[in-house]
Amino acid sequence: MMPTTPMMPDTLPVVIKIGGNEMDRPGFFDQLAQAVATVQQQTPCILVHGGGQAINRLQARLGLQAVYHNGQRVTDDAALEAAEMVLSGQVNKQIVLALLRAGVDAIGISGVDRGLLTVEPWAPEMGRVGRIVSVRTAPLFELCALNVVPVISPISSGPDGTYNVNADHAAGAIAGALKAAHAAFVTNVPGVRVGEAIAPTLSVAEAEDLIAQGIIHGGMIPKVQAALAAVANGVRQAVITDLPGLAAGTGTVFVA
Repeated sequence: MMPTTPMMPDTLPVVIKIGGNEMDRPGFFDQLAQAVATVQQQTPCILVHGGGQAINRLQARLGLQAVYHNGQRVTDDAALEAAEMVLSGQVNKQIVLALLRAGVDAIGISGVDRGLLTVEPWAPEMGRVGRIVSVRTAPLFELCALNVVPVISPISSGPDGTYNVNADHAAGAIAGALKAAHAAFVTNVPGVRVGEAIAPTLSVAEAEDLIAQGIIHGGMIPKVQAALAAVANGVRQAVITDLPGLAAGTGTVFVA
């Protein structure tokens, strides 16, 4: 049987990554849904989300301590179970429900579904944290062609089961594999702060230097790394911004 050619949207999609910390702000999901509804009228959207503080709260209720290394969550078996419950369950469905209320057709999936994201172990000290080695793009193009917004939890398939993947890295890998028109990393700050101001643009060399100096630190590191990787893999533009900046077209833009 000959393989079928996947359905393709008329316009390359926009990949939007939603930070876990931003989700705690009252009204965020409805504001996000309205912003996506506006963008979706012009360009297909793909959402990738983290879990942030929701995972931390569940871990605390379970008596588990959240541990981070270079802005990434160290994930043992117990932490992975908590991350799966929050990412592929609670948060994913909250976003889908908000989109549906805003009139946006949406479906919640994870990196496991249809073999979307395949990973290898990141490093022994990170536990069950994965590094993406392949992205299956056909299911995403097919959903975009149907005018359906995929809402993606970054829980992914590894060599011996499921792995947690940093949502910034997942969004960057997906955007690069799709050759997306645009990748936006939406967080709770309006961009990358350098001194007293938000940097309007950063090159690869400038961003790497700021990381080495410790000016870019903590959870901003994987966001910057993902934005740079997306641009290096052919995404036309990558930006770190907040939700108002997503609507206004402002933030820190990364250039090759």
